[in-house]
Amino acid sequence: MTENDTPLDQAAEDELKGVPEHLREGGDDTAPLAEALESLKRDLEAAKQEVLYAQAETQNVRRRLEREKDEARAYAATGFARDVLSVADNLSRAIEAIPQSLREDESMKGLVIGLEATQRELEKVFAGNGITRIAAVGLPLDPNQHQAMIEVPSADHEPGTIVSEMQAGWMIKDRLLRAAMVAVAKKPD
Repeated sequence: MTENDTPLDQAAEDELKGVPEHLREGGDDTAPLAEALESLKRDLEAAKQEVLYAQAETQNVRRRLEREKDEARAYAATGFARDVLSVADNLSRAIEAIPQSLREDESMKGLVIGLEATQRELEKVFAGNGITRIAAVGLPLDPNQHQAMIEVPSADHEPGTIVSEMQAGWMIKDRLLRAAMVAVAKKPD
């Protein structure tokens, strides 16, 4: 600092140390400044695009994770439901095996009513968890829901129509839990 310099002049001089001489006051060459400005504008535009792409990707990931979470919640009970289906099958077989004479016997009536109430409660629990029985008898065979076990010659039914169900099929929401095992009509020989 010289004798004639004031502290303000020194501060201004310090600010201009990194600025090229032609860009300081009185510089008449504005082309490099315009080029620098255009370069900064392009860089800013590119950065904006990158931010938009990153936001879109983040939104896509968020949606995918939300969908996966909903599916996991909806189908979490699939394994357990498959295991319980055998219990439901055995309960149905037990109820069907009770002869009419025992159903009317006063000493057995309470047992029969209890078994039927248990079956209704199990079906109610299934329905509450989105587990539904697949319709089969009288419908055409659908390989996505039915598993043909045997073909039965029949003049009464169209070929490919399900004539009997050996084991019930079940869906959990919109997914197959277990295919129905069925007998399918075919043309008589």
